[in-house]
Amino acid sequence: MADNETWTADECAAAWGVKTPTWLGYVSRGQAPAALAEPVDGRRVWDADAVRRFPRPGPGRSRAGAGAGAEALLEQMREVAERIDELRARQRELLAAGKEQGMEIAPMAKALGISRQTAYSWLSGT
Repeated sequence: MADNETWTADECAAAWGVKTPTWLGYVSRGQAPAALAEPVDGRRVWDADAVRRFPRPGPGRSRAGAGAGAEALLEQMREVAERIDELRARQRELLAAGKEQGMEIAPMAKALGISRQTAYSWLSGT
């Protein structure tokens, strides 16, 4: 093990682009490699190669290994998000029309699949 590069918790965190407490949290949950059995200068250390190879959890992990279909799937997700925005705008229009006709909030919210609080919030902005 003497020839292997070792890193401190701070160096491991920097390599993963996280703060040291986040790194240590990953280690404690088994989401990062365990420290080596033998401390160096009284500090826990990790095998640098093991840290580099370990699949990083969380939102910062790379999509590089996701495969060729990943970009197509992401495009489908963007299309759905755009349609959701269009439908949300239509919900607001219908809610405003219902308000103009004197309809009650509760049945309109239920019909639109939103909470009463959301309906009130949307109406306060109109």
